[in-house]
Amino acid sequence: MAFVEPVTLDKNGVMLTPLTLGHEDGLRQAAADGELWNIRVTSVPEPENTRKYIEDALAMREAGSRFAFAVLDTSTGKVLGSSSFHDILPAVKRVEIGYTWYAKSVQRSHVNSTCKLLMMTHAFEVLGCHVVGWRTDNFNFASQTAIERLGAKKDGVIRGHALRRDGTIRDTVMYSMRSGEWPEARAQLLYRLNMPR
Repeated sequence: MAFVEPVTLDKNGVMLTPLTLGHEDGLRQAAADGELWNIRVTSVPEPENTRKYIEDALAMREAGSRFAFAVLDTSTGKVLGSSSFHDILPAVKRVEIGYTWYAKSVQRSHVNSTCKLLMMTHAFEVLGCHVVGWRTDNFNFASQTAIERLGAKKDGVIRGHALRRDGTIRDTVMYSMRSGEWPEARAQLLYRLNMPR
């Protein structure tokens, strides 16, 4: 039995459902909203690589190291982006949340906060994780700010850690949250989601 089993999560008009090849066209359209593949500090697939992106995610699911979700608008079924549990370590009850990206038209909306609330709730309260982690490119300042807003603590920087799509070598900024920190982070997330926009 896999540590992360297939599950569908939804709240506030946002649904996380297991990523399948059936989401290919929707993912391609979401990435095209802002031509997100041109952002050098993200891993958004180019249109011609969308199928391979999904196939790679499904292979990682089979291996137990990643569980990818399609992010949908509940009312329309439109694909808004994707997010994943990854670097899944059942023995220490740790997952990371990443491979996250959204169509430009829903960035800076309630979508990311809702997805993180759903995934963190599932990780801490259903899977019983002791730690949830995040990682991001040292030049992805928007991602760093979003992770810090969740209440995650910066663990440090792994220098010369990974290749970017343009062939340059990135430093990776690591963050984490322990289960004891989750109740306060959850309260803050709910407070922000309930604020008038």
